[in-house]
Amino acid sequence: MKNLWRPLIIGISIIVSVLILTIPILNYSRSKDTVSVTGLGETVFMADQIVWQGRILVDDYNQSQGYRQIEESRNRVAKYLKEQGVQDSEVTFSFVNVEKNFESVYQGGNYAGSRFAGYSLRQTFTVTSSDVDKVELISREISALIAQGVNVESFTPAYYYTGLNDLKLELIEKASRDARLRAENVVSNAGARLGKAVSARLGVFQITAATGEEEYAYGGTFNTSSREKKARITVRMEYRLK
Repeated sequence: MKNLWRPLIIGISIIVSVLILTIPILNYSRSKDTVSVTGLGETVFMADQIVWQGRILVDDYNQSQGYRQIEESRNRVAKYLKEQGVQDSEVTFSFVNVEKNFESVYQGGNYAGSRFAGYSLRQTFTVTSSDVDKVELISREISALIAQGVNVESFTPAYYYTGLNDLKLELIEKASRDARLRAENVVSNAGARLGKAVSARLGVFQITAATGEEEYAYGGTFNTSSREKKARITVRMEYRLK
């Protein structure tokens, strides 16, 4: 019996060793039976929200008088916007920012210090609305306020899309379908069959102007200056081969 056990143990050891070496090789081979493709989801859409900012400017040597001018100008701005159909809930006025101004004094061509030159008071107002056409028109006709004696400046409107989260999901789905079609084309030409997806990696979400040569950014682009926009996202898919 002792003579039989020894060869049996050696045989079992050899079989176990072979299995230990073979299984990783098989797994490695199977892990290589995949195909990787990149799918693209892209669409053009229109912004449905506009954010426009303007700023009231007052310069005066007397701070109290400056505040009164700011208040008068703010009331005129609020009245004008209301007359144009802007709701009170769509307008926000910021706190008044006050700065002291100083000017340099020179004597005989040499700097001799500075002296007080009055106050600069600034108040920003923001209009946020879903009526993009209306607010666009108001922002371009700001001269009507200037004609009323309001010293005001207008900034370029910013355009946003409130359904951005849903749009992202739609584009991810579109990019995934595109990746599947690309993989099927590659695999069919190679005479194989496509299996299940084993990994997926999303690219960076990009929003650019619908027209033009705006560049994509590594960390993502979020265009707010154009009303008509283009959104895109890529997805890197890896599929198992059958």
